[in-house]
Amino acid sequence: MSKLFRPRRSVLYVPASNPKALAKAASLNADVIIFDLEDAVAPEAKEDAREALRDYFAANPPDKAERIIRINHLASDWGSEDLLAARACKPNAILLPKVENLQDVTGVAEVLEETDASENVRLWAMIETARGIINADEIAELGLRSTARLDCFVVGTNDIAKETGTVLEKGRQYFTPWLMQILLCAKAGRLDVIDGVYNDFKDLSGFTDECVESFKMGFDGKTLIHPSQIEPANKAFTPDDKSVADARSIVQAFALAENVGKGAISLNGRMVERMHLETAQKLLARIGTIVQN
Repeated sequence: MSKLFRPRRSVLYVPASNPKALAKAASLNADVIIFDLEDAVAPEAKEDAREALRDYFAANPPDKAERIIRINHLASDWGSEDLLAARACKPNAILLPKVENLQDVTGVAEVLEETDASENVRLWAMIETARGIINADEIAELGLRSTARLDCFVVGTNDIAKETGTVLEKGRQYFTPWLMQILLCAKAGRLDVIDGVYNDFKDLSGFTDECVESFKMGFDGKTLIHPSQIEPANKAFTPDDKSVADARSIVQAFALAENVGKGAISLNGRMVERMHLETAQKLLARIGTIVQN
């Protein structure tokens, strides 16, 4: 079954404990807003953050941006209450932190089923520990099961760096094998996959370079820590005019009467196969969705 495409180029974290950030969220041009109850909220502010989030969702109906709520791990002191609050808010998805095995996802999916949560409330998984990377393949297989609700991986590069002691620097040379492993597993499970944050939000040039690299690697978008990063991310993860024009020429060429039914054709001096047609059609469909949004 084909999945409905939604642009997830810019995925901004917004602390649920920050009234100013919450008030601004609805006006931003991010594709996705992650309302954070986990890392960005101090232990003593968890309860107030939950109440602020309930009030925010009650006062602000859904808009073009996807709305995701990141909860604390169910095994924590706050996880169960977070999950109940998130379910009541009816977001597009609930983001689960530090996912390391199947049960971290299926356990939450079962709770949602038992409480008659709408099937439209999906699950996203943070891959941000060594064990999570090792088990990414079996976790991603849940994307092939409708009952698991799993739609997306989000990479937590800062947590990976903290746990492994690996230096997270420009170019991310030491991280690239892990990033590609997570991405490959996600794609095998038909999941979207969102790259980690870029910590220096004042360095927009470096951020843009990392977005371009991430797009070429195959990521669907990037997590952000500041609104100034939204537009550079949107631009970097949108196919350029040349790619769009090339896709259109491929689709148009295969539509010609003499090419209908052919497995491969010659176009502008190169051999183009049916798999290139499928890629071109997907690209144009994505562009159409981005434009509509």
